[in-house]
Amino acid sequence: MNEQKCQSSALVLSALALAVAIVAASVILGKAVGEFKAYDRYVSVKGLAEQEFPADSVIWPISFTVTANELPVLQQKIEESELRIQAFLAQHQLEAADKTRSTPRITDHYAYGANPDQRPPHRYSAEAVLTVRSDRIQAVKAAMAASGGLLAQGVMLVYSYDFQPRFDFTRLNEVKPEMIAAATRNAREAANQFAADSGSTVGSIRTARQGVFTIDQRDPYSPEIKVVRVVTSVDFFLEK
Repeated sequence: MNEQKCQSSALVLSALALAVAIVAASVILGKAVGEFKAYDRYVSVKGLAEQEFPADSVIWPISFTVTANELPVLQQKIEESELRIQAFLAQHQLEAADKTRSTPRITDHYAYGANPDQRPPHRYSAEAVLTVRSDRIQAVKAAMAASGGLLAQGVMLVYSYDFQPRFDFTRLNEVKPEMIAAATRNAREAANQFAADSGSTVGSIRTARQGVFTIDQRDPYSPEIKVVRVVTSVDFFLEK
């Protein structure tokens, strides 16, 4: 009899333990499902940051040409033209700028047996490029605007697409943190709009992916003004 009572008590205790375990598991599972659903509630948006900056570096290739019938005379004319360009740059406070001259490209116009009646007046021509590198943007712009004065000094400048000045913005690493923060704020504003439409609020960032920074000139007439742009992709949690 006592043995049967013990067995019955053991069965009751086992059943109670099982019931408690089932209830606890249900609570834990319900909480886990709730957390999973909360984790699954997010919105994906893109944020844009765009800002103008002045260029801080310029490369100006000054191309010129000379002609002569004798090579020594041709070399002398190259040196004379370069000296005039150097003096012109000094007049525009660019004497300290980094300047390099390319090897002249010499053409012999009589080398291919051209008809004597069709030969140009000078046998040789040479084209050289004096490249100016400077951080004095406004001084270079002023010199570029006044470069026609070199023609009056006998310097034959060559204007072509191959020798366009190039303005650069080199401080990208300095402005990156500010730009990324601005793009993230813009993304959160977009997320807030989505959240308002769904009756939710925006929580913390789930994931964020930085886009590529681009640097372009503002317009064809202002190459010294640069537009820095970045787009970020951000996932925000949504909360009730």
